[in-house]
Amino acid sequence: MTGRPGASRVVLSVGANLAERDARLASVIAALGDRLVAASDVYTTAPWGGVHQDDFLNQTLIAEADLSPADWLAFCHDCERAADRTREVRWGPRTLDVDVISVEVDGVAVRSDDPDLTLPHPRAAERAFVLVPWLQIEPDARLWTPTGERAVTDLLEALPATERSGVRRAEATR
Repeated sequence: MTGRPGASRVVLSVGANLAERDARLASVIAALGDRLVAASDVYTTAPWGGVHQDDFLNQTLIAEADLSPADWLAFCHDCERAADRTREVRWGPRTLDVDVISVEVDGVAVRSDDPDLTLPHPRAAERAFVLVPWLQIEPDARLWTPTGERAVTDLLEALPATERSGVRRAEATR
């Protein structure tokens, strides 16, 4: 994942469940600026991972720039730092969580087992809060999985109905 950045396209999943949730999501859009290609609506979702906490606001973003996958990860970490993100409890409450779901460089999907940035995101196919908003902005989305490239619609359909129904479009006034 080193070398000259090529034209890249990234899918990001953003979420927040602590104070100023809307503003935290909006901060990522602002940081992307003209690199932003598409932003889903904001969705309300129950927390994932078994830690008792408030619901999350989640959104999926697509952006393009001449950045490497490592550069996109650094962008995500910069956004989280700006939101005073701490990592005290795995899957715990967050001021802001920005995950790299997938990256294409020069039109080719990046696959990586790097422990710092595994691509595509190793649990994206299991998370309706990633897949539902992604499909809203890219209905033909595809994601590489260990069994090969799959339509995101098929991945979402394979999830339990309760997982899918738990992703609700947020009210305009939250």
